[in-house]
Amino acid sequence: MKCEFCGKSVQFGHNVSHSKRHTNRTWSANIHPTKVEVDGKITRLKLCTRCRRTQRRVAAKG
Repeated sequence: MKCEFCGKSVQFGHNVSHSKRHTNRTWSANIHPTKVEVDGKITRLKLCTRCRRTQRRVAAKG
């Protein structure tokens, strides 16, 4: 999945064991469906937790 605000998505890398053997793995972005007010209308977006936190902080201030 992909964050609809910042574009964060799956990242790739390696598991590294004690013997230093590298095997492929992925890290998924922590995506949650969220209701956000955009231009006075409430819309459902799939946001990562960092963007979701930022949106809540902005909404609380203003």
